[in-house]
Formats: sequence, structure tokens, C-alpha cells
Amino acid sequence: MGNVVDKVTSPIKAMRGTKRKREDNDSDSNEEINDLLDKSLATPKRKKLISTAKYIYQALFKEERNSDITVHALGKVWRLHKVYLSQSPYFASMFNGSWREADEDYVHIEIIDPKITIESLYSVFGSLYMDEVSLEPREIVSILATATLFQLDSLIDRCAEVMIETTNAETAVRYYEAACEYGVKSVKQSTFGWMLVNLLSLYYKNGKWLRLISIELMELLVNSADLYVMQTELSLYTLLRFWMFLKLHPLSDEECDKVTASDEQLQYFANRTSTVAFLNTPKGIPYERCFRALRLHNLLNHHVDIRVLKQDNIIPLDWMNEPLFQQWNSMLLVDQSLDKGPKEVDEKVFLDTCIRCGRTLPENEYLKWRWTGFNFGLDLILISDTKTLRVKRHHRTENERLLSLQVKRQFLIRVSVASLNDLRQVKHQQTTPIQQIALEKNEEAMLIMFDKELTYPLLISVNMLVVSPPRVSLNPAITLASPAAGPSKQRREAAACDDEETGAGNSTALSS
Repeated sequence: MGNVVDKVTSPIKAMRGTKRKREDNDSDSNEEINDLLDKSLATPKRKKLISTAKYIYQALFKEERNSDITVHALGKVWRLHKVYLSQSPYFASMFNGSWREADEDYVHIEIIDPKITIESLYSVFGSLYMDEVSLEPREIVSILATATLFQLDSLIDRCAEVMIETTNAETAVRYYEAACEYGVKSVKQSTFGWMLVNLLSLYYKNGKWLRLISIELMELLVNSADLYVMQTELSLYTLLRFWMFLKLHPLSDEECDKVTASDEQLQYFANRTSTVAFLNTPKGIPYERCFRALRLHNLLNHHVDIRVLKQDNIIPLDWMNEPLFQQWNSMLLVDQSLDKGPKEVDEKVFLDTCIRCGRTLPENEYLKWRWTGFNFGLDLILISDTKTLRVKRHHRTENERLLSLQVKRQFLIRVSVASLNDLRQVKHQQTTPIQQIALEKNEEAMLIMFDKELTYPLLISVNMLVVSPPRVSLNPAITLASPAAGPSKQRREAAACDDEETGAGNSTALSS
């Protein structure tokens, strides 16, 4: 019986022991909870009272209570507070220095910038009483001008953010000019980049926005190697002709919408009776600098381009002497196998002399194309297969008389690809380095593998150099001379090189 009692009491003791452990654990847990509660209650919590800022804005700015300074500008009076205005270095130096206004309660501000308006003054003064500001894109340039006057760097930065976010066809030129005027570098770079991508793909069809571009800005755009030239250099020439026509003939927005770059009205230049090139006339001289920025040597490699240039009579014929000489010289060097393509060209030289061409890939599909024109016997085909862009040296036996017979030809190439959002801002851009490629007949090479972030439609910009650039020696014995220089020495040196290369004399040169 005693054994039975022991067996019964043992589990009871065990249960009591378990209960004590649970009580101990619960006690420890309660202590931890209490510690956490004490800690949370002892830690100050910072919370923003939204009503405070609103009250200050309403009572002090809008209702002008307890004002200690009156500001008069553009015929309007604001009753404000020095302590808030002193956030601006403009006012801080005025109130705290040796200026007369430091001891007075009235300030008259002479506004000479026409971009500053009463509305922008109201917005900027009001921003000093609030911890946030509402910026209307249509008023952003005026607010930027006002913020610059009062040296409000934080507000200038917010304006820059809004301008970059809202850059589009309507605002790009206006934002760029404002950024130049008020020294906002980020906006200047952003808007200029936007125009490099969209000048030929968008403005070509929208005269009311194209005509806003100044002569100075157009020169910079045309001169840039980063310009997305859709098709070839002739497209850029045609756009310049359209732009100059719009500048010379002020039209309403409605009239501009009806005019296109191929409109009959643009026969204005070809229909002139004067034989003097338009850029040599008083009306044309201001635009000369923009047409000088064209790469004329790339406008002289197709018979249609030459015919258009001659019919329009915009560019003086004497401008073409040197490019034609250089083209002819390059062709002879390629024909004699003295130039097998450019090697290790300085980046600046490449960007200044390369062929600029491009196109839009509307859909994700297999596509191949070439840009027409004489490329010194090098027929290059671009091939897009949705994931990559490749180049092929196309060589067919029936066209051998027009193609280079060199076993291997080399060239330099750079490719840029961009996808745009609804505002035609660049969502993603991919650019290759300058690549040196050597291809045998009908050989292909990959140029770029598209990033997965790229979306269609894609804008493709290609820069190519297929012959050694002008005035760069292809052989130590050859020095290219200018058209004005005597050719006799150059001919003798070239003939000597021909003999060394071919092992033949004048008969080979004649037969070639």
C-alpha cells in the first residue's frame, strides 16, 4: 500500500515542480514585457503637427498678422515677417547688415526680370512659411527665376526636379533656356540630352516646337556626335532647311501644324531667282553657323543628296571643295589598298568625323537594313534579331565592280540604343564603346546585346568611320595636302608607294 501511495504522490510532486517552473518563466516574461514598456514610454516620439505649419501659413502669411516688414514689388504689397524672410540670403543680408532696410519696416524690390510675376512672388514668399511647396509645371520657370533672385537653393533644387520630370516636346526648349539663364546645370544637361534624342524623330513633324530652337542651340545640337540622326545626314539637312524656313516666315501655331518638312512651301529656297547661295545673302548669314556644323562629307556620298543640295542653293558650292577632295582622295587610297580602314583613332577625331545614321525599330521582330550611299566599297548591313544587333559585310559577286576586293576591311563603330516613356524621356539607354571591327567578305560581327530593360520601340543611333579620317597619314610616306596646296609632291610620293605595294609601275596605276 505504501508503494502505491508513493507512486501517487510522486506525480503530484512532479506537477508541482512543473507549475513552479511555469510560474518562474511567466515571471521572467512579465519582467521583459515591463522593461520593454518602460523603455518605449521613456523614448520621446517625434510627431509632426500638420496643423502647426498650416496655422503659420494661414495666420502669418495669408492673413498677415503681426507683420513687421512690408515688401513692395511689381505694384503689389506683402506684409511679411523678417524672421521668415531671413531664410533667404537676399533678405538676411539686407536685414542684418549695414543696409538702410535693416532698421526700417518697408522694402521696395525693383524687379527687372520679365519672367518674375506676381504669382511667382506669391508662391515663393508663401514657401517660406510652409515646410512644403506646390509647384505648377506651367509656372515653374517663373518660380525658378524668383527663387534665383532670392538665392533659395532648396527651392531651386525642387524646381529643377520638377523641370526634369516634366520635360517634353512643349517644355524642352523653354526649360533649357531657363537653365542656361539661371545656371541650373542638371536641367541644362537633361533637356539637351532630351533634344539630342528627339530632334529628328519628333521635331521634324512639329514646326511650332521646332521654331522655338534658337540659332545657338541648333548649332550645338547639329554639331554633337551624340545626336540621334534618323536615317542619314540628309535628314538633318532637311530639318535645318525646315527650321530656317519657319524662322524666316513667322506663322501661327495652327499654320505651323499644317506645314511639314516636305511641304511645297519649302520650295521657297529652290524657287529663288538669285544664283547667290542663300547662306551668302543677308537673310541667310545668321544661319550659316548651323549649316557649317553639318558633316558635308557625309552629304556627298549619294547622287540624290547632291541633287537636293544643288537645287536648294542654300549651301555655297565652294564649301564642298574640300570635302569632295577628301572623299576622292579616300576613294583612291582604298582602291589602291593603301587604306584598309581606320586604326586607333583618337576618340575626339572619331566623334568629329564619323558618319551619323539611325532608325527606329518599332517592334520586337527580326529586321535587317542598310543606309544607302557610297561607303568606299564597304556594303554594311545591320541585323536586329530582337536580342542583339549585328553587322555584316555584304559581298555579292555580281556587284564586285562596285565593292572593295580587299580580303579584310576594318572600320570603327559605336552604337547607342534608347527606349522612351510617354513624354519621350529616356527610360533606358545603352551605348557601346568605340569598337574596331575587321570583317572578311560576308562575315558578321555582333555589335551589342540588348539590355533587358530596353522596351520597344527602340531608337538606334550608329556612328561609323569606314576610312581613315582626313589629314591623318595612312602611310609615313604620304601627307595629305589641302586643296590649295600643290599636288605634285603628293603625287610623286603616292606613286612611289604604289610601286612598293604592287611591284608595278605606271601601267598598274593606269589599269586601275
